[in-house]
Amino acid sequence: MRYVSTRGAAPDVDFEGALLTGLAPDGGLYVPERWPALPEIGAASGYAQVAAAVIAPFVEGVFSHDEILGFARDVYGDFRHESVAPLRPLAEGEMLLELFWGPTLSFKDYALQLVGKLLDQILRRRGERVTVIGATSGDTGSAAIDALRDLEAIEVVMLHPEGRVSDVQRRQMTTVASSNIHNVAVRGTFDDCQDLVKAMFSDDDLRAEVRPAAVNSINWARIMSQIVYYVWAAHEIGALDDRVTFAVPTGNFGNVFSAYGARQMGVPIDQLIVGNNANHGLSDFLTSGSLPIGEVVPTHAPAMDIQVPSNLERLLFDVFERRGEVLASLMNDYRVAGSLDVLSVQMTGVRDLFDAGYSTDDEILTVIRDLYHETGVVVDPHTATGIAAGRAGRRDRDHQIVFVATAHPAKFPEAIQSALHLEPDLPDDLDDLMDREERFEIVDNDLEEVERIVRRVAPSK
Repeated sequence: MRYVSTRGAAPDVDFEGALLTGLAPDGGLYVPERWPALPEIGAASGYAQVAAAVIAPFVEGVFSHDEILGFARDVYGDFRHESVAPLRPLAEGEMLLELFWGPTLSFKDYALQLVGKLLDQILRRRGERVTVIGATSGDTGSAAIDALRDLEAIEVVMLHPEGRVSDVQRRQMTTVASSNIHNVAVRGTFDDCQDLVKAMFSDDDLRAEVRPAAVNSINWARIMSQIVYYVWAAHEIGALDDRVTFAVPTGNFGNVFSAYGARQMGVPIDQLIVGNNANHGLSDFLTSGSLPIGEVVPTHAPAMDIQVPSNLERLLFDVFERRGEVLASLMNDYRVAGSLDVLSVQMTGVRDLFDAGYSTDDEILTVIRDLYHETGVVVDPHTATGIAAGRAGRRDRDHQIVFVATAHPAKFPEAIQSALHLEPDLPDDLDDLMDREERFEIVDNDLEEVERIVRRVAPSK
């Protein structure tokens, strides 16, 4: 399997190159040169078996099916639920896909625990070291840090927006005492953090001094590993031979693009519904075809406090018939003009598949409250946006809708307390989290200042 850049000016690479490079040299994102067909999934397959079957075509030539199966069994065998990603019935025709049974209670664990294994194995083979540079709006950071802690070949520099992640999210990053973990709080927004990371990957001088690697959803391996749970969910509810709708809370478009990838492989998904919070530029774009760069406002669902969704570029690559030069021009104009605008005729295929909606903070709390009273189930604020959008935008009620639950409610105790007047409990292994010592630096939104930190901690090449 080879990978090409969405902007068309970078050489194609194999999976190893896509994993280690992250952002393509021309500023684009890597995508597979073709979508492989969905492999046969046995009726009795568990999550690890489904993962190996789905991922093997994407890593062909780098890892064998049996190697991936071994990694998957090792990783997912430690998750807190025996099903790994259980599905819980809500109402008739409604299922909740619970993706919070990993070590940091977020859907990001399902990809990053495996990506950490793959990255470590490749570096061991090559005898090399890298510096993973990432930005997080909350959950990616803690999931990446847990997956990469104590690995000798990897230093991790993780940026988060100061004061714009929950206390639990922050502490899951900043209380990790491993010497290869370095947390940086940026005075700004997640979009600022993401721009800093992209700027560092585009800095030829820095790349010459430091070997950077990415674990954000700009890295193809993240998307690939997330495709698995959409195939798994369809398999578990018997929809691989039927039709299914997924409602997905997403800010950076990576999670829902993974669902799109599952559909491209052959999962019969006939509708994808995007849930946003008050930062609803993505929802507006799917409706209007226009995405201005707006101001980010803090919300009860901080992991989606994003106005520039990086992974949208991967979808647009297909919209523009994989013409990288056209997309490169569009994305360059986006930054200059401050708005991305796609013609209505070009959005036809997108609108055939995607719908979207958004929830204000008050509406998020109402969804949490109403669902609890209806079912006794507590969901986190991000999941609430997906449920609201899914129930409002569902087109066909003759087949099932799966709401993607992206985080454990205990990661957002303030929102749950406001909605339900109860305190959600953390798992026992995290019950002392709020008492642990924190370690992080606070910096301005300044590229030179952040690059100084990266150079200071990076291993020599």
